[in-house]
Amino acid sequence: MKYGSFALLAGLLLSGCSSTYIKVENPDVLRPDKEFERAVTIEVPDAEPGTEAASVATAPPETKKEESPSAKPPKTTAPKKTAKKTPVATAAKTATKGKKTTAPARREPDLEDDKGFQGRRTVKDPFWVGETVVHDVSYFKVSAGSLTMRVDPFAQVNGKKAYNLATHIKTYDTFSKLVYAVDDKVVALMDFEQMIPRVFTMHVKESNQAREVRSFFDFDKMEANFWEKKVTKKNGVEEKKMKWEILPYSQNVFSAAFYMRLFAWEDGKEYAFRVADDGENLVFKGKTLRREVLDTEIGPIKAVVVKPEITLKGNFKPIGDILIWLSDDDRKHILRIESKIKIGTLVSEIVELKPGKAP
Repeated sequence: MKYGSFALLAGLLLSGCSSTYIKVENPDVLRPDKEFERAVTIEVPDAEPGTEAASVATAPPETKKEESPSAKPPKTTAPKKTAKKTPVATAAKTATKGKKTTAPARREPDLEDDKGFQGRRTVKDPFWVGETVVHDVSYFKVSAGSLTMRVDPFAQVNGKKAYNLATHIKTYDTFSKLVYAVDDKVVALMDFEQMIPRVFTMHVKESNQAREVRSFFDFDKMEANFWEKKVTKKNGVEEKKMKWEILPYSQNVFSAAFYMRLFAWEDGKEYAFRVADDGENLVFKGKTLRREVLDTEIGPIKAVVVKPEITLKGNFKPIGDILIWLSDDDRKHILRIESKIKIGTLVSEIVELKPGKAP
């Protein structure tokens, strides 16, 4: 499983000696898949001045005006009221009815801890619109790039309110010229009521590849849909489509990095939730190791040190522990990521924090 922000960080570690991004002669080959557009209608708010906002959630820059699903909703858009038949919706409905006569049923699914939740939602929402967390990413103790995690204004996915969770990693100019260039953007759209992912989109621009990825978790049918269009220097144009059955309340690989912030992370307690990725249904597990004060460029911050269990393939498979520092408060911002891999040590640490606007 490629785990959220860590998956993007891995892009910094690719070997090579390229000074520019790959050139795509015909940008149309990376246009979003028509099947995705028929299944999903995404509406995102206009970007505020000085921000990137949610434009990455629709079409690549070259085709955004023509291809944005929100611009011309297809006639075959998925119906808005089919959720009544799903396990997810049924569970929510049952819990709501129960409040009138009995104590609320335990939060589903059973493997997830329910402290601090009312049904599927947290009592205190950690995702504040406008939140921006910026990391400096270092490789062999050399600054390689920046990792930015944002909570953008709410979106609509097939008519339902969704968190707009953006991640952007970009190499610094020197690293790009001497080692490898990366400019990758991901948006995960998470259902506001059920806290489950609906869509993630990825826009990749690197030295050796350009990619557009779309993924839609259809909880009406309990299946994941994945579309990818890619151009590489080695193989040229490639296309990949996948569909597989998923389990209720599964996160996708990028929503998982935000979803872990919902939990209390008490000392010595193990936390778990489902993740569906690359045709597989997996379980993320993590445990609090300790609490400490982390010295950062923005000052000392009380932190919870979490050790997750992560499975990565290929050159980026960890050879040691991966540790994640979360702020020891209700927000659980990701403060630091540290991992030893086959080709060095990766450290990503906070250098800027904008808390956003409280809901």
